[in-house]
Amino acid sequence: MTQTIAPRAAATTTGGVAFRVRVLLLLLLAVIGAVLAGAAPASAHAALTGSDPQQGAVVSRAPTQVSLTFSEQVAMSDGSVRVLDPKGKRVDTGKATDLGGTTYGVKLHSGLPDGTFTVTYQVVSADSHPVSGAFTFSVGAPSQTSVALSDPAVGGGVVGALYGVGRYVSYAGFILLVGGAAFVLACWQRGAGVRPVQRLVVSGWLALTGATLALLLLRGSYVGSGKVGDIFDLTLLGQVLQTKSGAALVSRLLLLAAGALFIAVLFGAYARRDEADVTDASGKDDGSDKGGVDVDAEKRDLTFGLAIGGAVVAAGLAASWAMAEHASTGIQAGLAMPVDVLHLLAVAVWLGGLSTLLVALFRAPAETQIDAVAVRRFSRLAFGSVTVLAATGIYQSWRQVGSWSALTGTWYGQLLLIKIGLVAVLVGIAWISRRWTAQLSEAPRTKAMATAGAKAGTTAGATAGATALAELRTKQPTKVPANSRDSSSEGSDSRDANSGGSNSAGSNSANSRRAAQLARQQAAVATARQKRLRDADPARAGLRRSVLAEAGVAVVLLAVTTVLTSTEPGRTEEAAQQATSSSSQRSGPLSLKLPFDTGGQDGKGTAEVTLDPARVGGNEMHVFVERPNGKAFDVPEVKVAFTLAAKKIGPLPVTPDRIATGHWSAIGVQIPMAGDWEIAVTVRTSDIDQTTVTKNAKIG
Repeated sequence: MTQTIAPRAAATTTGGVAFRVRVLLLLLLAVIGAVLAGAAPASAHAALTGSDPQQGAVVSRAPTQVSLTFSEQVAMSDGSVRVLDPKGKRVDTGKATDLGGTTYGVKLHSGLPDGTFTVTYQVVSADSHPVSGAFTFSVGAPSQTSVALSDPAVGGGVVGALYGVGRYVSYAGFILLVGGAAFVLACWQRGAGVRPVQRLVVSGWLALTGATLALLLLRGSYVGSGKVGDIFDLTLLGQVLQTKSGAALVSRLLLLAAGALFIAVLFGAYARRDEADVTDASGKDDGSDKGGVDVDAEKRDLTFGLAIGGAVVAAGLAASWAMAEHASTGIQAGLAMPVDVLHLLAVAVWLGGLSTLLVALFRAPAETQIDAVAVRRFSRLAFGSVTVLAATGIYQSWRQVGSWSALTGTWYGQLLLIKIGLVAVLVGIAWISRRWTAQLSEAPRTKAMATAGAKAGTTAGATAGATALAELRTKQPTKVPANSRDSSSEGSDSRDANSGGSNSAGSNSANSRRAAQLARQQAAVATARQKRLRDADPARAGLRRSVLAEAGVAVVLLAVTTVLTSTEPGRTEEAAQQATSSSSQRSGPLSLKLPFDTGGQDGKGTAEVTLDPARVGGNEMHVFVERPNGKAFDVPEVKVAFTLAAKKIGPLPVTPDRIATGHWSAIGVQIPMAGDWEIAVTVRTSDIDQTTVTKNAKIG
């Protein structure tokens, strides 16, 4: 009856763990599905903030080139910018050039017809994300038809979804690899010899390596055509290797090779050294101290070497993200990249250590169960990681958002608020875990009982096995009560004696199997007893529940973080929205009154300038010159100039025609770009007396 209890208890425990693992996997799949379903087809981290000709502009003569200005530097190739005429024929030369700063241009062929032209662009932003879009302008007058463009596939489709999954897996692998190794070295060195912990860290390395290789193959199609068939195009792969993102992925693979060596030492020589120390502590001399070698000092040196080497590899892996994504562009990039490295390391140490603690609490064998000292060490380490995470996160949030309006009015800001809420929930659950951790040290009796039970069970098993084997060696048959023998047994004994040792050998083999089975059963009973005593500890059970809840929230947090890194920053999105709204805004007729005084006799008056409809493109301008008493002022000459200082455009001179006394007019005044324009009016009242007055006004 006793022998059947242990398997049932073990099955119950295993079933509970399997159920929790399945719940976490289902939660992970649900989060990934929600992320992929709600993700935009293309994530643009560089926004088009201006162009020449401007969106919707109507120019009198065909330009010789089209220029595009982005919010940050972008990578271009041949065909990145295309200009199509009203019939859909390309009229650009195909070679985009860098015009300085964040402005890029493409030359146009001569002899272009009148009508509406379409400009399409597909580039890669400085933070490695693809950007695409289109706009139109017209020459002479808008045409009845223009080119119909389908939605660009860049960054979306099947390839985009696979790329998003690869990014998630790479982050998860990095967290498990770095956080698991840090947990073992800093908190629970005995865990280096625990198989479930080893599998967790190795799984992190495999996940990060596989995801990096997949991202390297997907990269060319992700930023290009978006076709699945281009994933294994070696030409595209060669182009990717020449980019900043490709160099970052290759660097990550090289660092992972060093990481493999680190794992081999950590779970090889270091784990054996720890097992030797445990043997020494048990009172058995294995000869490891022979020759005057200080084992403790040797272990400290090995721990120090692994810590330094692991920190270098971990920092290098984190830098492979920082050097190619958000931190590498924008304001204060020199400070943002090391801050981003610290942020990623803090996340890995916290969440990766949490995952390792979860495995240790649920899957570690009873004889190597994690103790309260290791849990308290991780509690302090996690507190430090959260502090670093908060400090670096505040700086990154300010850098990427920039304003309260962007925090609440952009998708990036809203995701950031969700992430902050999840971190707050995670910290709250961690506080509960710290309370359970403090109570672990208050239950020495339970631990002593578990240890005694384990020793008793192990001793019983060993005793049973030793007794059976001793009987076999001495070839002493098992004694049988006298009243169980009958007369027929005498004949049987005589036949057995005559048959030699064949039956004796078979009996010895059967006894050996029974002895081994008895030893296994006794060990199973001892293990089950120890698990029951361990699980009966309310502090440990509460800690397991709270850590499991932390892990569930961490899965969702990691998914939100992955989406956040592939979303256009709030600062950039808000700037793009402002540029778009200013370029598309249509104002009514503009009217400005500018008093003037040429300094000569009868040189005072007022010039009223009207611009209709005061938008990008062609406008009709009128200038009315009046005396101080309001009557028309007949002056010999009036000139007007427009200057957009923010874009270094102008002055654009306009010489109106005289229509009547005090009335001057010009038709087709071209305003190439929306903005705050300076309007300068020059009035000449005599051959030698003239003056220029200026006033600013928003046009477009």
